[in-house]
Amino acid sequence: MTTTRENGSLYTHIENKIATVEFGHPASNSFPSVLLERLANEFDKLSINNEISVIVLKSEGDRAFCAGASFDELVAIDNLEDGKAFFSGFANVINAMRSCSKLVVGRVQGKTVGGGVGLAAACDYVLATEHASIKLSEFTIGIGPFVIAPAVERKINVSGLAELTLDATSWKNAYWAKEKGLYARVFETQSELDKEVEILSEKLASYNPEALAEMKRALWTGTEHWEELLMERAETSGKLVLSEFTKKALEKFKK
Repeated sequence: MTTTRENGSLYTHIENKIATVEFGHPASNSFPSVLLERLANEFDKLSINNEISVIVLKSEGDRAFCAGASFDELVAIDNLEDGKAFFSGFANVINAMRSCSKLVVGRVQGKTVGGGVGLAAACDYVLATEHASIKLSEFTIGIGPFVIAPAVERKINVSGLAELTLDATSWKNAYWAKEKGLYARVFETQSELDKEVEILSEKLASYNPEALAEMKRALWTGTEHWEELLMERAETSGKLVLSEFTKKALEKFKK
């Protein structure tokens, strides 16, 4: 089932120390600002929940994992303050995932673009299907993936980030993403994916929660400055979206 709600949906199911967080939106599971805010708050809440040991992040349906931020909201930006606020949406989610005390397992069943790639990169371990191609197309509309770049670079290095960003019109397949380190494992079918996500999350939930929390901290060492960095990047993107180039590019897309 996929949601028909204009602002999308977010559900958390907790069982056997595993919190499964599922988001959805009728526009290929893209994120309006209100849904990004809900997701960031959900990670903050789960971080202090002693009843859970691991989080699984997934999206609705069997097609796109995430189409990034809401295009309708992007088109409507007409001042720097709104621009910075819009781009800080993914910044807040990535920082919430980074600072969350629980390990986050990503389940990526389909294509993912822009901010969705940042979401996958901010997971601690990602399982995907071979349909989970990725693309960073921001250059085509005059902006860049500045907010998510630190998270993506942390997983696939500068060379991978450059390849993905500069070749802005091409999809990279799931096996490319695995080779670069974004995905840990890739499966042929969604049913295989779901089975392996279940096995992994159950194993993790059986381990010492204190050891898991310490490992989480260790994995993210050196990212403590991201609170400021990602907000600076949000401002950069907010400025670029007001440029003449971007306005013209967005007009073409609207048509």
